[in-house]
Amino acid sequence: MSDVGISTGISKAAITVRQLQFQWPSGAMVLQDCSLEVPKGEFWMLLGSNGSGKSTLLKVLSGLMAPASGQIEIAPPVGFVFQNPDHQLVMPTVGADVAFGLVAEQLSYAQIRQRVEEALGAVNLTPLQRRPIYALSGGQKQRVAIAGAIARHCEVLLLDEPTALLDADSQLSLVAQVRQLVHQRGLTALWVTHRLEELDYCDGAFLLESGRVVDQGNPERLKQRLMQMSSQV
Repeated sequence: MSDVGISTGISKAAITVRQLQFQWPSGAMVLQDCSLEVPKGEFWMLLGSNGSGKSTLLKVLSGLMAPASGQIEIAPPVGFVFQNPDHQLVMPTVGADVAFGLVAEQLSYAQIRQRVEEALGAVNLTPLQRRPIYALSGGQKQRVAIAGAIARHCEVLLLDEPTALLDADSQLSLVAQVRQLVHQRGLTALWVTHRLEELDYCDGAFLLESGRVVDQGNPERLKQRLMQMSSQV
């Protein structure tokens, strides 16, 4: 039987993870004694090589997968942004997709419309409210996914390599947008990345190796460490 604790209502951190463990049915261990804290209202990134457990950690935090043991404290509600927005956007138009996540909240039509307009304004997509999803660029689709989380008044954003499928200009535009949302709206964001240039936009970073955090803190210091490691390979 798993020994997992999940709670809410944290005072100093929006995300707290203590000794988290996750393994596949095959027995392969992905997360091992993984522990970290993300302060409220800050933008942190999660780094590590392929297979280090970054995406798995985000999915566990979002509730998409259940850990074997450990403690999770996270400020609700939580929004999750996938690497490929086509796996996430389900409605035919921009406005309808942002509104889709509000169905369970029993809001009036006027309230839903207000939330959709507010969320699209926050990601600079107001003119595209009636635009078909298929007509959007990759970067615009990711902004729609983020707008959906904003419309639900999410406290925490979990972003799993959201720039992986974008061109260079769209990559930096999206990361700058998330930084702005965090600092202006008081959101907390944890962003998985392989791109060292994205570290210029965050408040702090974690380095994951073999399922555990082995370093954390100043993003510029971690950037230099990773650059030195890559030059030695």
